[in-house]
Amino acid sequence: MNKKKTFIISGLILLAAAVLVVVVFLTEPTAQRESATRETAMLVDVIPVERGSYRPVIRTTGTVEPVREIILSPRVSGEIVRRADVFNPGQSVNEGSFLLKIDDADYQNTFSLRKSDLEEARANLALEQGRQDVARRDFEQSEVTLSEERKALVLREPQLKTAEAAVMAAESALDQASLDLQRTSVIAPFDALILQRNVDVGSLVSPGQVMGRLVGTENYWVVAAVPQSRLRWLAFSEEDGLTSGAEVKIFNRSAWGTELYRTGTLEKMVGELEESTRLVKVMISVPDPLGIKESQEYLPELLLGSFVEIEIEGRGIDDVVRLSRDYLRNQNAVWVMEDEKLKIRKVDVELTDAVNVYIKSGLEDGDRVVTTNLATVVEDAPLRVDEETE
Repeated sequence: MNKKKTFIISGLILLAAAVLVVVVFLTEPTAQRESATRETAMLVDVIPVERGSYRPVIRTTGTVEPVREIILSPRVSGEIVRRADVFNPGQSVNEGSFLLKIDDADYQNTFSLRKSDLEEARANLALEQGRQDVARRDFEQSEVTLSEERKALVLREPQLKTAEAAVMAAESALDQASLDLQRTSVIAPFDALILQRNVDVGSLVSPGQVMGRLVGTENYWVVAAVPQSRLRWLAFSEEDGLTSGAEVKIFNRSAWGTELYRTGTLEKMVGELEESTRLVKVMISVPDPLGIKESQEYLPELLLGSFVEIEIEGRGIDDVVRLSRDYLRNQNAVWVMEDEKLKIRKVDVELTDAVNVYIKSGLEDGDRVVTTNLATVVEDAPLRVDEETE
């Protein structure tokens, strides 16, 4: 009896426990799973753009060359008896400066002889003119009628022409002797830099012999090459009646540093393409390349043969948006923030220079261009900007 009672009590306890467990599970609160990924807008930087007129800057490279270069040669033969101290490589000379003196003793003698020949010819002409006057008076008194040929002989016209021709020949010979005498002094034909000297005192020289090499210092050329597509943006001195072409900045950063530069003028275009690059040669004139003339500021020297970088200011482009090249994306697209969303705009590019891109259509005043590089680019992706930096 006691054993049966124990089983009944134990069963009731187990049943009550089971009921309690069922009630607990049926009445526990249900957990609500929220989305683990909440969509957030990408933080970007933007810049507003506006349409306007701008001048592009076309960058390229060039080489320094002389505008004027000559091989100095004598016009007469002889021994060099004097040389100017400035006639040495590296020296600058002014136009008309004395350089060399050729022995002129023989030329002085020749000049004196030609001068006496002229005096003799003039004297003979005067005598012949006197004889002609006598012949004319005799002919007029004779009242003889003669043909024109015989009359000319009677009046000694051939002898007079011969005497006149002798005077002209003597004058020409004297002029030539004077020129030869002057040419014994060799002078600088223009403001020049002496690059080479091949003779000295005691050297025997003759016409055509190389005595030295000179280059003009008034101007140098910088010969550069630009693509054909850039030519319509360049203003040359010889076009449109301009007195001067576009301004050009010339840099030689390895020699002058990053801050110094020289300025020049875009003068003209060489009418041929380079074979290897198919680019167009342009000529840039740089005044006072050696900084010889008085100036208020220091001008670094341009050395012949130097390889330089140049920046050419182009013609103005009207009604365009200027934007950094970094913000032009693939396939001529620009990212724009519109209504807090990303818009991918196709744009029409008018010109691209070394730094900027000039956009003709596709952007308007006030458009906000995204300057941040995005890893994921999707049309209408939500964007936001930092309110403190906006």
